[in-house]
Amino acid sequence: MNIFVIMISSMLVSNVVLSQFLGICPFLGVSKKVETAAGMGAAVTFVITLASAITYPIYYFILEPLDLAYLETIAFILIIAALVQFVEMVLKKFMPPLYESLGVFLPLITTNCAVLGVAINNITNGCNFIESVLTGLFTALGFLVAIVILAAIRERIEYNDVPNSFKGTPIVLVTASLMAIAFCGFAGLV
Repeated sequence: MNIFVIMISSMLVSNVVLSQFLGICPFLGVSKKVETAAGMGAAVTFVITLASAITYPIYYFILEPLDLAYLETIAFILIIAALVQFVEMVLKKFMPPLYESLGVFLPLITTNCAVLGVAINNITNGCNFIESVLTGLFTALGFLVAIVILAAIRERIEYNDVPNSFKGTPIVLVTASLMAIAFCGFAGLV
């Protein structure tokens, strides 16, 4: 039951992009095509899940016992940067088209506040190791769902007659805000 609650609350109720407004840069920047959005979502899923798994023991077995908890943010940023470098190398080696399509947004995962936010929230909320990993996984899957939905909507909007004042970024922001309102409907589930 606890896993189900973590899944629903992390993916839908407290969606990292649409409720907490973390990770907006890649959400808006990489959501032009579904394939690219899915690739970014998969990369973010990998990084957030691993960051959640690695930051927990670093905090509780190194920083806290040595009374260095105030270095939490710096340590977590270094961990996230190393994970993103790893993802970047793997994508460049095994998936060059996806690597090229993600462009500058792939290294920006390092500064994606969603990744750091999940790691810090796990510590702040007192999650144990399993809860931290599951929260990271389901939060990242929520990001994946949101970015793919936005990309699918943007692909459809491209062929619609949109007023000139709404073309481009304005219609994307209106769409994202309507998605955020729609995701508020999930608040009663948990």
